[in-house]
Amino acid sequence: ILPTPTPTIDHAYSVRISDSYESKDQACQTILTGDDIDRLISLEKKQRCSFEGGSEVLDEAEPKVKYWSGKQSTEDVNYQSVDRCKSGPPRKLSKFNEYILTLMKLRLAILSFVLGDLFGVSESRVSQIFTTWINLMHMVLTPCIKWPSRRNIKKYMPRSFQTSFPKTTGIIDCTEMFIQKPKSPTAQSRTYSTYKSHNTFKCLVCITPSGAFSFISDLWGGNTSDRYITEHSGFLDSIRPGDEIMADRGFTIRDLLTDRRATLVIPPFTKKCKWGKGKRLSAADVVKTKSIAKHRIHVERSIRRLKLFRMLSQVMDIKFKPLANQMVKVSGFICNLDKPLVTK
Repeated sequence: ILPTPTPTIDHAYSVRISDSYESKDQACQTILTGDDIDRLISLEKKQRCSFEGGSEVLDEAEPKVKYWSGKQSTEDVNYQSVDRCKSGPPRKLSKFNEYILTLMKLRLAILSFVLGDLFGVSESRVSQIFTTWINLMHMVLTPCIKWPSRRNIKKYMPRSFQTSFPKTTGIIDCTEMFIQKPKSPTAQSRTYSTYKSHNTFKCLVCITPSGAFSFISDLWGGNTSDRYITEHSGFLDSIRPGDEIMADRGFTIRDLLTDRRATLVIPPFTKKCKWGKGKRLSAADVVKTKSIAKHRIHVERSIRRLKLFRMLSQVMDIKFKPLANQMVKVSGFICNLDKPLVTK
């Protein structure tokens, strides 16, 4: 019977330290001799040389493997720390042209492929530019829609308010924007407006007596009541003691404003007649209703100015739902840059 040959060792790092080397155990410690330590160091050097040699071969065969080298890859990605341009394809449009493209999309609701033909970019690039810029404009411009101080309100208050409603600090109303019918039955029920007989988004707006937007809430489903939006949109956080808010008859929020020591001005409700059946307004109530309606109409004019942005006035595609809040608030800020709506 032939003796079994000793298996050959394929890799240097598989070499095992022989049991013949002297070692002593005391308690839980192992004492190695100097020769053992020298042998381990030489073995580690051989393993490192073999690994580095293999990586060099791979680097020559495929440059992309250099990503795994670590140090150089982090230096390449950190382009912001040095004077170098961003990696990737060059920008096809200047920042100003991208800004103009966003405003054209928001104001005129031009289709993306038409804007792509006008600016010489693809349809997907138009969508990317609009999404990026509308989010940037929302982040920068929305904080500029502020509740003004009472001193500034009185400074720019029209003469008609000074004589009839001198304490008025805001006029509120809710507006709705048509949207495409969602596929989900739950979303359909939450966005269906019985007032408009359509699926809508709804938001609360407040203007100053001069017609500038001082508050624009986030969008809610069209099925949400005006009182619920007023209570949960953050509008009440801006109310200060002594403020006077003008609203339509449907805003039953007198108790909410009373808790903040503010006053609600709405047209009077009809009362039961003493001389017959039904409900009617007295002569004094008719005069008061006309006076309130004459001044409250300015919030409708401000909403009309907001709806001149066709992305808000036409039926909104459901794919723009993540950008709907941004579009409304950016449009409201741009409206504030226009001339005062009420001057007399």
